Amino acid sequence: MARASVPWSRSLCTRLLAISVIIAVGSVTTTAWLAIRTTTDALRHQQAQAVTDDAAVYNELVGYAATHTSWDGVGPTVTRLARSTGHRVTLTSRDRRPIAESARGGPAPSGTPTTVDPLAVNPLLVPAAASDRVDPRAVGPFALTAGELAALRRSAERVLACVHGRTGAGVIEQDPSGHPHVTTWFPLVADHCGASELDAPVKSERRALKGLNTMVNACLAQKQEGTVVLNLDLTWYIDPRVPSPASRSAQANTRIRDCVNQSRRAQLTPYVSPPALLFIGGSATPGFVLSPGNKSRVVGVVALVLLLTVVITVVAGIRLILPLRALTLAAQRITGGDLSVKVRVGGRDEIGRLSSAFNDMAEARVRMEALRKTMVSDIAHELRTPLSNVRGWLEAVEDGISNPDEELVSSLLEEALLLQRVIDDLQDLAMADAGQLRLHPEDVRLGDVLAQVAAAHRARAGEADVALTVRVEDDVDVHADPVRLRQVVGNLVSNALRHTPPGGTITVHGRRDGEWIQIDVTDTGSGIDAADLPHVFDRFWRAEKSRTRQAGGSGLGLPIVRKLAETHGGTVTAASEPGRGSTFTVKLPAG
Repeated sequence: MARASVPWSRSLCTRLLAISVIIAVGSVTTTAWLAIRTTTDALRHQQAQAVTDDAAVYNELVGYAATHTSWDGVGPTVTRLARSTGHRVTLTSRDRRPIAESARGGPAPSGTPTTVDPLAVNPLLVPAAASDRVDPRAVGPFALTAGELAALRRSAERVLACVHGRTGAGVIEQDPSGHPHVTTWFPLVADHCGASELDAPVKSERRALKGLNTMVNACLAQKQEGTVVLNLDLTWYIDPRVPSPASRSAQANTRIRDCVNQSRRAQLTPYVSPPALLFIGGSATPGFVLSPGNKSRVVGVVALVLLLTVVITVVAGIRLILPLRALTLAAQRITGGDLSVKVRVGGRDEIGRLSSAFNDMAEARVRMEALRKTMVSDIAHELRTPLSNVRGWLEAVEDGISNPDEELVSSLLEEALLLQRVIDDLQDLAMADAGQLRLHPEDVRLGDVLAQVAAAHRARAGEADVALTVRVEDDVDVHADPVRLRQVVGNLVSNALRHTPPGGTITVHGRRDGEWIQIDVTDTGSGIDAADLPHVFDRFWRAEKSRTRQAGGSGLGLPIVRKLAETHGGTVTAASEPGRGSTFTVKLPAG
């Protein structure tokens, strides 16, 4: 075959060198930019992480203060927070007397401290805090007893079961005091199931709410405001039984809110830790300093990297461009119709493998072109004979040479059916090749399918004096398209009938073989030569070189068998010994 050669191109080398320089400069610049950007992002991330860690330390210490009446025992918590964040954590009283610190013996804490007070939290660091800046974990006298928690939990589970039974949606949520509530997208259903009764305050909450209400009304009396009634969620309404001394206004509502907040802090003060100062050290981020000496070293390294990049890129490009141009010229010649062109394989690298794959593609195209020509010739041959017969008889009838009697009509019908069968087979193969052959699998008994095929071919076997038997081991089921499965076995039986002489036998044997369902069609016919055996599933192939129809079919039955077996996820094979018969084996997955 011809070999594609490529002349040296100076302009191409110049362009390659320019591209290499541009790539090198761009890569170095991009690398430097990425390094700077990465360092900047790392510093920002470190600063953001420091802020996050500080907020986590503050939030946990506020939670500790909200659930303890003093700071006694906070030392292990401070040590753990310092270990997890990597910062020094120091907690002092307001007069800066140490309460707990993570590192003893160090310098005295300095800087601006953060006040840790569960009754006046920083809303930026504790977003869950209410508008009154009281930590929600500070429940004080509103805490429930163990008995109340158990009873409420049982009631909540009963309400949730009711809600789930009607809507299928709902969860149990607890407020900081431990009081459970059923939350769902269907509040009316929840109320019908008793959720509103579950939300009602229990004895401990009623006692605490009553005390808070008394404190609020005492505060309002000093401000000459009317009496209010507090709800468990700290909303209020005017007590209609007590006349209001003045009309309600925005200023009155503000005074009521102030009294509620003031009274709530007074009520919670005995149950929380006193305010403390929080110092967090060791979180300062060092700056990034680049000295003149470092700048010179960076410039030198960049220049060296640039030079090496240019040299390596030029050498690699020269070795790369020649085989690529050879491949380009070879592809152009193939496009022009020269299928004999090949390229030289110069190594085992990617270009070498590409060249080898190109040569394999060229050879495959030569083979496909030969197969295409052969297939076109075979299709023309298969259609020409019946069409010539039909045309000849019709012309004879038209010329008055023959009469359109029953025998002639039957002969023409037989030729038309032959044409239809060839066309249907070609359509099945085309659909299978295009991946459009649709199956409708279902669980069927293998014995029933084989019995139906045998019944359909029993008359033809009797005319040929051939014994057709079916044998199925056990009660085997197969998951397959029953119509296509009958077509597979039917084609194999038809092929066996064409090649089995009178007095012979055909056996259809079905059984389970491990993970496969196996169907064997064995005949005592003439057999197939070893040289012809690899071609029995090729389209339009027949052992009769004269291509006569007296003993052969259209040459499409066995290819259809192979396509249908593969579409089912199975295989088909053939074994034969000349003069002793053949065995075709179909294997399908057991499902």
